[in-house]
Amino acid sequence: MDLLLKNKVVIVTGGAKGIGAAISSAFAAEGCRVAIVTRPSSESEDFARQLGTSADVFYFGADLSDTAKCAEAIEAVIARFGGIDVLVNNAGVNDGSGLGAGLEAFERSLRSNLFHVYAMTHHALPHLKATCGNVINISSKVAETGQGNTSGYAASKGAMNALTREWAVELAPFNMRVNAIIPAECMTPLYEKWLNTLPDPAATRRHIESKIPLGHRMTLDNELADATVFLASPRSAHTTGQLIHVDGGYVHLDRAISA
Repeated sequence: MDLLLKNKVVIVTGGAKGIGAAISSAFAAEGCRVAIVTRPSSESEDFARQLGTSADVFYFGADLSDTAKCAEAIEAVIARFGGIDVLVNNAGVNDGSGLGAGLEAFERSLRSNLFHVYAMTHHALPHLKATCGNVINISSKVAETGQGNTSGYAASKGAMNALTREWAVELAPFNMRVNAIIPAECMTPLYEKWLNTLPDPAATRRHIESKIPLGHRMTLDNELADATVFLASPRSAHTTGQLIHVDGGYVHLDRAISA
């Protein structure tokens, strides 16, 4: 199926690692012009350079917890590509800022996980209106299920879900769509790093996978990416304000089937 995305300009924050890298690659495979806005590192630069051998890719290194960098990123993308069709707010990290961490840690977590979502969308808005573009927020099941010891991340993702519906209402008169993808258990480098801090990573992984109804396996990053690309495409033209769970039934299906 042609998703009608060829030459569309797509920004992916945190688009060089984990789920973000899969999303960037999926858009590039559809012939999009991809702007990867992410925390600067040689690894991220290498990923963007390699992806750019088969697609039109622009790399902008920035720590988006400094929200002034969000405006700079949008300006740089416009200078390179001349417009914006899709914004994917993916950047963030489950940083374990729980109740015991204190207010300063909580504020840092909000700045790392939430403030740039608003800032990137705010600065991109005139350009998205010009193209009747759309926004996709990459959230987390933690906003709905809780996890424990991650107040900042949970609050940020809960706010992201709320903003998805708020912005869908606000932007509908401009024929713009806003949706969210909700991952649950997906093996990424950060997830693997966390597993490896545990006494028996393999046993923990088996236990987690046993609770995932569909296939008793973790969601693949490319499955999340494919859902994101479809939501962004004109093939999904009448879908807005939706929280799409790509999680093998982890959040909503009866636990009895995986007990």
